[in-house]
Amino acid sequence: MKTLFASLPEIAEQRAQSGKPYREFLRVPAMSAGLYVLPTGGTDHQKPHREDEIYYVIRGRARFKAGAEDREVSGGSVIFVAAEIGHRFYDITEELEVLAFFAPAET
Repeated sequence: MKTLFASLPEIAEQRAQSGKPYREFLRVPAMSAGLYVLPTGGTDHQKPHREDEIYYVIRGRARFKAGAEDREVSGGSVIFVAAEIGHRFYDITEELEVLAFFAPAET
């Protein structure tokens, strides 16, 4: 793949149709990316990853814990989490829509 043009509404629709909270929309050896949505009051069940990760919060409000760090996040928040660090979203007070980028591609 040399180029990808994607529309967030199309990716969100595909994710909703899948019935799953995460929809990957890009995968190349060096990185992968997906849309992650958690409902108000939902639970984030993810485990530490073997890849570095960046989250961009599109909309919503929650708290985020990574290692000893614990912060409130909302639309516009950018979060970097190094590989193998335990992390999760919690206390989700507004439906959370997040772009997640992994480098290298998530395994």
